[in-house]
Amino acid sequence: MHNNFIIMYKLLIRPLFFCFDPEKVHHFTFSLIRNLSKIPGIPSLLKSLYVINDKRLETEVFGLKFKNPVGLAAGMDKDASLYNELSTLGFGFIEIGTLTPKGQEGNPKKRIFRLIEDNALINRMGFNNGGVQVAVEKLKKNKGVLIGGNIGKNKLTPNEEATSDYLICFDALFDYVDYFVVNVSSPNTPNLRELQEKEPLTQLLQTLQNQNLAKPKQKPILLKIAPDLTDNQLLDIIDIVKQTKIAGVIATNTTLSREGLQSENKIETGGMSGKPLRNRSTEVIRFLSEKSNKAFPIIGVGGIHSAEDAIEKLEAGASLIQLYTGFIYEGPALIKEINKQILKKMQ
Repeated sequence: MHNNFIIMYKLLIRPLFFCFDPEKVHHFTFSLIRNLSKIPGIPSLLKSLYVINDKRLETEVFGLKFKNPVGLAAGMDKDASLYNELSTLGFGFIEIGTLTPKGQEGNPKKRIFRLIEDNALINRMGFNNGGVQVAVEKLKKNKGVLIGGNIGKNKLTPNEEATSDYLICFDALFDYVDYFVVNVSSPNTPNLRELQEKEPLTQLLQTLQNQNLAKPKQKPILLKIAPDLTDNQLLDIIDIVKQTKIAGVIATNTTLSREGLQSENKIETGGMSGKPLRNRSTEVIRFLSEKSNKAFPIIGVGGIHSAEDAIEKLEAGASLIQLYTGFIYEGPALIKEINKQILKKMQ
């Protein structure tokens, strides 16, 4: 049955959506889901179609209990405006953001490009969001969804002062999210990736961890890394996680690589996500898992367009996975398909 939904989405809905500008389609889809969800009976219909409730899918990672290991990656619901509705599509958890202390427009439009021949996207959004306080107000309406808070710095904040931006977001969100993600790996904020260097990164994570330890109850802090790091930089990441005792790593963000792409849009600047990222992201997961001796949990993200892709990430060492581009290309039935395959593997 769910296979029919994937086929229907790909044959009817996706071609229609793909006629329009990606960002406009995003806003249209969000308001469509929001309005449909207000109709009595629709949320329970969506749940009956997409949600699998099975105790065997429950996964405990960094002290949190996830209903299933399939989450939505940051960037889709930046301002925490649709997480309750999106959870009816079967996600085990939803990551909001990236949020910055002050609201900001992001980069000039047009800033999302489809690479249809490659099953990929290029985006150079630039942390467009309403600011952390706007998200906090929306998170107060949470109906039991497990939420990750992805935090960043404002574009105009110099790197030397970046830590204070991360701290502002950390404190504001602390009571409303279940775990934190420190985003220093987006390619779309000038010089942000310089914060991935060993010294500034250790200092940033240690400061956040000290703030965390001062709270009566701590929250897991994760680091989201770029797929473009060298093996030596990845070894540094393992050291930093050990030193700062943060909870884990999200591997990976979007890539600057354009290797093997067919689409004309490959010339656009920005981070590329989707199918072409699959192998590299899995390599990074496997490297971190093996070289650290499975010392910390990894959330695997990048190029998951099928249940097989998801299983590959889990077998490479990921404890949880997240969708973004695959969700856009394959539709919401992909979540159920992955969870069904995970259950099948258990038999």
